Amino acid sequence: MIYPYMTLNDNTEITHSKMSSEGEVKVYIEKPNDNGGFDNATCILPKYEWIEVNGYTKEDIDKWQKFLENNAHLILEFAQTGGILNDAADI
Repeated sequence: MIYPYMTLNDNTEITHSKMSSEGEVKVYIEKPNDNGGFDNATCILPKYEWIEVNGYTKEDIDKWQKFLENNAHLILEFAQTGGILNDAADI
């Protein structure tokens, strides 16, 4: 299952997986590019292991690394409870 986390003004979509039995969560970052496709990257939390990086520069990944360092605690929590939309229903 893939859960939405955030959509940014530049149409970047940030989604994440359910937490695995090993305690890992895959975070997917995807943005439409000018070639009719998408730039995308996947980061495995809590190790911050970047895999499948396409179209993003090292500087871009550094920016996303900082973003994830500031949001990982939320993403990891939501990955255990059915995503942000499920948690929002409890408010």
